[in-house]
Amino acid sequence: MKYFAASIGLGLMALQMTAQTPPANTQPAASAPAAPAGSPAKSIGVFAFPKNNQNADLQLKDESDCYGTAKQQSGVDPQAAPPAGKTAEQKQAEQKAAAESAPQAKGGRARGAARGAAGGAAIGAIADDEAGKGAGAGAVAGTMRGGRQQRKANAASKQQAAQKTAQQQQQEDAQAKSAEQQNLDSFKRAFSACMDARGYSVK
Repeated sequence: MKYFAASIGLGLMALQMTAQTPPANTQPAASAPAAPAGSPAKSIGVFAFPKNNQNADLQLKDESDCYGTAKQQSGVDPQAAPPAGKTAEQKQAEQKAAAESAPQAKGGRARGAARGAAGGAAIGAIADDEAGKGAGAGAVAGTMRGGRQQRKANAASKQQAAQKTAQQQQQEDAQAKSAEQQNLDSFKRAFSACMDARGYSVK
């Protein structure tokens, strides 16, 4: 009986000790912090240098914060795609349309015929030939010459219209690039000011 009571007592003591023993830590050890993501400063073509020995993680946080601040202040998002410009096909279509709508000379054949007839009649009269025959021959020659001159003038007009349109397209492209660069410069100034206030030199 005494042996039985002693066994029960030892069992209770063992249970109490087990309950008081803290469980073993089964969770895996904390992994090392991940490498910093790409530098927001480098993404806009600038470099930030810490003045106060800031570590890489703090610098990445400051760059990210200043990137967001510059975006709000400047209204510019450098990561956004620029407005789509005109394709080569669209530009060619505009140039073709301009050429087709260019002013075209008319009446060149008739004017050439009149001038040719007058000249032919005068030559025929001087040569004691029939003025009518001279006028007819001159009219034919004048018609051909007037037609050639008219076609040449119309072709030149179309070419000038197409060239003018191409120049306008180049100006539009240059203005779009200039505006994009101005926006990026404005963003860089806001970003640099924010980083400077946090103890960085931005170049």
